[in-house]
Amino acid sequence: MGKADFFSPKAISNRIKSKGLQKLRWYCQMCQKQCRDENGFKCHCMSESHQRQLLLASENPHKFMDFFSNEFKTGFLELLRRRFGTKRVHNNIVYNEYISDREHIHMNATRWETLTVFTKWLGRQGLCKVDETPKGWYIEYIDRDPETIRRQEELAKRKKHELDDVERSAKFIEDQVRRGLSTKEEEANPVYTELQRENEEEKIAFNMALGASSAGPSTSSSLAASSALKKASSSVKRKDTSSASESRDKKKKSALEQIIESEERMRQKQQPVRTDNWLQPNIVVKVVTKRLGEKYHKKKAVVMEVLEKYTAVVKMVDSGDKLKLDQNHVETVIPAPGKRVMILNGNHRDTEAVLEGIEEKNFCASLTLDSGPQKGKRVEVAYEDFSKLA
Repeated sequence: MGKADFFSPKAISNRIKSKGLQKLRWYCQMCQKQCRDENGFKCHCMSESHQRQLLLASENPHKFMDFFSNEFKTGFLELLRRRFGTKRVHNNIVYNEYISDREHIHMNATRWETLTVFTKWLGRQGLCKVDETPKGWYIEYIDRDPETIRRQEELAKRKKHELDDVERSAKFIEDQVRRGLSTKEEEANPVYTELQRENEEEKIAFNMALGASSAGPSTSSSLAASSALKKASSSVKRKDTSSASESRDKKKKSALEQIIESEERMRQKQQPVRTDNWLQPNIVVKVVTKRLGEKYHKKKAVVMEVLEKYTAVVKMVDSGDKLKLDQNHVETVIPAPGKRVMILNGNHRDTEAVLEGIEEKNFCASLTLDSGPQKGKRVEVAYEDFSKLA
């Protein structure tokens, strides 16, 4: 039976059908041919053109597979960056949009067997942030474009500058309010001071306005005595008030209260300085998250690099795989006594030490500092504040 004419209804129907998407398992990536059914795919596999392509690929199979894998990864990440940016999205949504293009590279020609394996590979390579949920795997693109990083840094500087201006104005207003309150307190509570003489040799002189000329000397002497008596009594009162105020100030803080205050200050100085982040390079940690599967759960790894304080690039001890994990997905490792450890939090942070023993009742361990100005000192550190050195 001859081939249908180009403008015949059958040929036109075939071209219309070929425009739509077909099943991926009936697609030959080497020949770039899409078959409609299983029989057509079987016939294509037996054709001479397909056999020639297979012979060509058999000479260097890794070259073709690497080429198709690289093309698939590039197209997938480009669509993720352009369509979704840095938003968190389900991996199947991105894949469905990617395969809507008939000219795309099919996954059956790459090194990844399934979309889940490809998603995990993106997470291990640090190209995306991946996490598993009951609804499936979600991915988030990590934009490392220098222009984007520069723009983010400029935005952070602008926000910090605006925050500094707000803090400066708030501090100025607070100082003004404090100054106003202090002046009001001084006006409301005047302070009485003792009458003091600048020169002890100087004589006290009283200038009194005398009455009428008819008044006798006896009257003037009595007035002078009464005024001198009043001034003396007023000076005595001032001394009493000043001494009373001093005694009240002394009574405000007794010896016991002063001892309590000094102990409180010492206690505040002895309190350990703690921070939220504790990750350090070259320490051994244990993976506690189950999102990466049983292959990595409860396995030990070495921290190779710390990113942004709370994220670490770790290398698995057993398999040698590199993962990018959050601080909450790992925990510290307690070695055997006599091994070297790193203190990760507290007053002796970033100090190397030697594990002497473990106190299970107090949930801490006894360490001997092996570096720093206090080398040789023995301290007690909680389990979560130190880890084994690699």
